[in-house]
This record gives sequence, structure tokens and C-alpha cells, in this order.
Amino acid sequence: MQIREKTFVQMKLSGKAVHHARTDVSVRDKQVVIDEPLARNGTDLGLTPTETLGSALMGCLNVIGHRIAHKLGITIHSLEMELDMDFDRRGVTLAEEVEIPFPTMTVRLRIETDADDSQVSELRKQLAQYCALSKIIRASGTDLREEWIHTRR
Repeated sequence: MQIREKTFVQMKLSGKAVHHARTDVSVRDKQVVIDEPLARNGTDLGLTPTETLGSALMGCLNVIGHRIAHKLGITIHSLEMELDMDFDRRGVTLAEEVEIPFPTMTVRLRIETDADDSQVSELRKQLAQYCALSKIIRASGTDLREEWIHTRR
């Protein structure tokens, strides 16, 4: 008997404001702290909300990238990412509303794989199609740029 994965799920998270700058989040059986640094009167026990967004993007690129590679018959020997996010903080400082808080994000992906350039091109294409966070970020108006460095093993 083959088990079919659900195509639509409802995710449930809960959060508690422990401090004016700290939120404890529960999801499944996991606990996550989202916080501000001491310099902004936080307790510095976790990533900031904006750092969490960037981290989630890199996590999505990793997971979905590996799924696509597997589907394409590509072995990823290593994948390293760096993300630069241009952040217009006027909105979070309440100075004025900002239409696009992150005008530009640049993610550099260093991938070592057995794939040739055309296979990596297909991986890149499909990753743009299927990474949910990439799609949300682009749809928000952010210019999400990907710089790929491909080494073939």
C-alpha cells in the first residue's frame, strides 16, 4: 500500500510575548525563541524576526533544492549559502510606512555536485518555482538575486 502525502495542510503555531522584545514560539514539539539583541533592549536569546526570515529562506532553499536534485538524479556533495539582506528599517522604527522593507536580497549558493551546467540550470529553475519562501519574498516586491557558484565533482 502506497501512502499518499497530503497536498494541503494547515499549520498551527502558537506564540507568547514573554518580554516586549521576546516571543516564545511553539510548533509541533519544538520551541523557538525570537528576540532582539541587548542593544535594542531584548534578551538576545534568539534570532530577530528579520534574521528568522533570512534563516527560513536559506532552510527552504536547502530542503527544496535537495528534493529537486534527488528528483533530477543529482547528488549534492555540499551546499553553502550566504545571504545579504538590504533592510529599510524606517517601518520597524515607526518613522514611516515602507512599501518594500527588503528592497534587495542576494543569496550566494556554493554547490558542489556531480551535475553538469545544464542540470544545475534546471535545478535553479525549479528551485525558483518550488521554494515557497523565495516565491513569497519575490511576490512582496523584493529583488531576490541568486548567485550560484557551481563546482563539479
